[in-house]
Amino acid sequence: MTLLRIEDLTKSFGGVTAVDGVSFEVGEGEIVGLIGPNGAGKTTVFNLISGLFPPSNGHIHLGDEDITSLKPHRRSLLGVGRTFQVVRTFTDMTVLENVMVPASVRDRDPREARKASLEILERVSLRDRAFSSTRNLTLSQRKRLEVARALATKPKVLLLDEVLAGLNPAEVRDALPLVRQVRESGVTVLIIEHLMAALMSVSERVLVLDQGRLIASGTPDEVANDPGVINAYLGDEDASA
Repeated sequence: MTLLRIEDLTKSFGGVTAVDGVSFEVGEGEIVGLIGPNGAGKTTVFNLISGLFPPSNGHIHLGDEDITSLKPHRRSLLGVGRTFQVVRTFTDMTVLENVMVPASVRDRDPREARKASLEILERVSLRDRAFSSTRNLTLSQRKRLEVARALATKPKVLLLDEVLAGLNPAEVRDALPLVRQVRESGVTVLIIEHLMAALMSVSERVLVLDQGRLIASGTPDEVANDPGVINAYLGDEDASA
């Protein structure tokens, strides 16, 4: 069953087209990777799906509902959750309080919001830091907190924007099971990541953007061996000779 459907999505900033007629679907329960060279339009696609930018053209459907014109908070209530490349925590709050802020939007009873937040912190291996200041967290822990805050909105689809960026190999290895656990909990995942080996290992399908256009879609193996994808990342050797 298709959960997220993107149709002819386009976004221009002045004379620059950042996303150019992109169409794809994400099925319920999938983990789908979104890759491409720097400036390919990946984060802009996330900003369009989450409602931070209005599209210049095209449509965004969540299930049977067209959410193209909805504000970000309405999309969140319908089930679109996301993380951001740069983690910005509420530094004057504890880890638990950081999760309770979005949880309270769903659970107006503070006791229920607290209970739900503690359960989420357990899932992301931060339960033991619940009453710590976010200032004392490592980068890896702050990334997990960002995922926890997104999960507190009870998303149907979660947009993960470079949650592995800046982590060392051991931290990346420890973080990958979390992505799978999110899917196993019933949340569909669309993930942007520059660490190709990590993304390919966790994704069931991969979408490739280049200069705002979708140039390939398929299994990790199919995408890794696609000549157009190889050229997008490495350039045309013949042309440069």
